[in-house]
Amino acid sequence: MAWRTGTRIRATAAVLAAGAVTGVTAGCGVPAFGGGDDGDRAGPVTAGAKPECPKAAAPDGDGPTRQVRGMWIATVGNTDWPTEPGQPAATQKKQFTRLLDTAKAMNMNAVYVQIRPDSDAFYPSPYEPWSQWLTGKQGKNPGYDVLNFMVEQAHARNLEFHAWFNPYRVSRQDDLKKLAANSPARRHPDWVRKYGGGLWYDPGLPQVRDLATKAVLDVVHKYDIDAVHFDDYFYPYPEDGDFPDAATYKTYGKGLSKAAWRRRNVDTLVQTLSQQIHQAKPWVRFGISPFGVWRNKSSDPNGSPTSALQSYDDIYADTRGWIKKGWLDYVTPQLYWPIGDPRAGYAELVAWWAGQVKGTSVQLTIGQAGYRVGEAGAWKKPAELSRHLTLNRKYPQVSGDVFFSATDIAANRRGFAARIRDDHYSRPAIPPAVTGRGGHAPPPVQDTKAVPDGKGVKVQWRPSQDAASYAVYRVDGKAAGCAPVDRARLIGDIRGGGVIDPSAKPGRAYTYYVTALDRLHHESAPARGATVTAAEG
Repeated sequence: MAWRTGTRIRATAAVLAAGAVTGVTAGCGVPAFGGGDDGDRAGPVTAGAKPECPKAAAPDGDGPTRQVRGMWIATVGNTDWPTEPGQPAATQKKQFTRLLDTAKAMNMNAVYVQIRPDSDAFYPSPYEPWSQWLTGKQGKNPGYDVLNFMVEQAHARNLEFHAWFNPYRVSRQDDLKKLAANSPARRHPDWVRKYGGGLWYDPGLPQVRDLATKAVLDVVHKYDIDAVHFDDYFYPYPEDGDFPDAATYKTYGKGLSKAAWRRRNVDTLVQTLSQQIHQAKPWVRFGISPFGVWRNKSSDPNGSPTSALQSYDDIYADTRGWIKKGWLDYVTPQLYWPIGDPRAGYAELVAWWAGQVKGTSVQLTIGQAGYRVGEAGAWKKPAELSRHLTLNRKYPQVSGDVFFSATDIAANRRGFAARIRDDHYSRPAIPPAVTGRGGHAPPPVQDTKAVPDGKGVKVQWRPSQDAASYAVYRVDGKAAGCAPVDRARLIGDIRGGGVIDPSAKPGRAYTYYVTALDRLHHESAPARGATVTAAEG
């Protein structure tokens, strides 16, 4: 995140302790629990089983209850988490789960967590040392498998876990001797270039691309992540002269201009990872969050009506090309400008990106600048980001939003996060179904039951084979057992075989319907609904 992480390093313990958003906006949580006794004895519903409601169709359409809602959790420089290096594991775990609880209080459904910030790891890696941002010393074991803990905790809350990697950055300082002895950069200093006060791997070297590929695939094979995520760091942003790769270009350029050769190097990594991630686990997606401007229209007729830095020319990232070639499952451009910005207006850029994904299977989500709230100009208005989400509704190609970053959401500066929750996220949402990567809806659940409970209404069902989660819908009053489901009646998307609905009002009757979803969010038809009257008082 080139714009931000260099200037946003700050202590966040007070923000996490305050739990600002949770206190302002909590109240719609639907806690999940394991399957009921009846469902456990019967076993899951298998493919080919006769559905209870054979004429009922799966819910259709998108809209507010079918969108990605996420936040980035940056670890480099202890930006979001851990708040400082070297804290006890119990403290780190508590801080992380507080961030996840903030996401749930916002009715979000995804987190994007930086697990390879500086050619290091938040997991036991055979290729790279433990991250210094965990313990204060690169290579020092924190005493637990951090990534495994994070994935388990995210999934326990039914938050997608997007594992965020930086492919080329080695260090924010330029002394190789300060790296761990087992760092690949220490063992292969010829792979490393000094630039902009830091250390970078040379993207033109096949060995560098091989290392990045191995690091990513190691995680894909070993951990139950939902997606591999890159941000905007490819070749470094221009700082003090040209990136020092003249010798590499001389060896591998093969008649291309240096700019075209650099783009080919990045293209090769992106294409290779796309192919190998999907070969390893077809349900794991690959997404990139690029700088918000591909090219300006003054440079290319296909570009946007902007006058900003160009990712194609300045960091050699052909994001538009990756979309058109189908190498990405999703793209999350960082549109960190306000509506009406004369250099790069938010409205113009949303329209441009919507046009790029139109007719493709690439999902478009928008990177939103929570960190800018409170700055001069339009950012002084706490409603600016809410205005962005309202504008997005004009474009059916926009599948949701991701906010940078977690501590900004938690801080709820000027009430902006509560405003987003009230204006746009008052009800939960399911991520849109992923197309072009296979997958199919699981068989419908069976035996839905709803009974009064001291905490509200307990809803249980017989689980479905291969289902990753279950959507629970609630209708006021007694309704038909077999009926179409209105997406606007969604009260939760959860893992497990049951929920407690704490918002059921005493003495009121409700009918609950349950559907099953696979890892790529393809949804089944509803099972027979269950009607219940909540207990009095």
